[in-house]
Amino acid sequence: MPSLNEALQEFTAVIVTGGSSGIGKSFIERCGEWNANLTVCNLSRRTPDLFYGKLKLRHFPCDLAQSSSLASVVQEVEAFLQREAPQGRVLLLNNSGFGAYGYFPEPNVAHLTEMVDVNVRAVVELTGRLMPLLKARGGAIVNIASTAAFQPTAFMATYGATKAFVLHWSLALNEELRGSNVRALAVCPGPTATEFFRRAGLEKGSVADALSMSCEAVIDATLRALAGKRSLVVPGWKNQVSAAVGSMAPKRLAAWVAAKVLARFRLKKVAR
Repeated sequence: MPSLNEALQEFTAVIVTGGSSGIGKSFIERCGEWNANLTVCNLSRRTPDLFYGKLKLRHFPCDLAQSSSLASVVQEVEAFLQREAPQGRVLLLNNSGFGAYGYFPEPNVAHLTEMVDVNVRAVVELTGRLMPLLKARGGAIVNIASTAAFQPTAFMATYGATKAFVLHWSLALNEELRGSNVRALAVCPGPTATEFFRRAGLEKGSVADALSMSCEAVIDATLRALAGKRSLVVPGWKNQVSAAVGSMAPKRLAAWVAAKVLARFRLKKVAR
């Protein structure tokens, strides 16, 4: 299997959503470390606070919850790549996403519908708008799902459902893309050291360090799976066990167990 370094060498351009923090930011950092010749486009509201030598990093301000914003920025990205990296394979990393904790419809309906827009609609729309470019040049689509995708998640019902969509859609898309010189990979991390829990309305440290992974570990697992041409990866053996149990158990039982586990976070919920 190619090394993690070599996994990035087959691409000349990378398009990342949500590269201003968390997994997206760590991915851009890996690009800077292992393939400084990459042209990287970041789509997010905030500009990434990083700099890596000769890495061609261009930030495109974009509100992924707004279809009009996404449609406009895709045209800008395509024009930029035509100038700066007109040839070679392209990697699309659909990373942006957020959650919410509480009894439905907490914290409010607007928050939940925005979550569906960012976690689901933006992934489908961005991938669809970029598909002609991807098929013309070859490449890969990496979609960040979650271990929450493997079972119903009470108290995070909408979030878990959005990630179940991303998982199943990615696997189906990969089958459709066979023979097209483009492939899709679903990444299902468990709790990760990002801003996720804060935005979801939970205190810092809600998940024990022993159960959490670093963004760098998630990225390394992703690159290994990409190099191995896999369609699914669950980083970390503890997460793999959790995903296997959630997948094999009857759905009603899996929902009951998940509810018992997630209910424990209620004492760590912060006031909004």
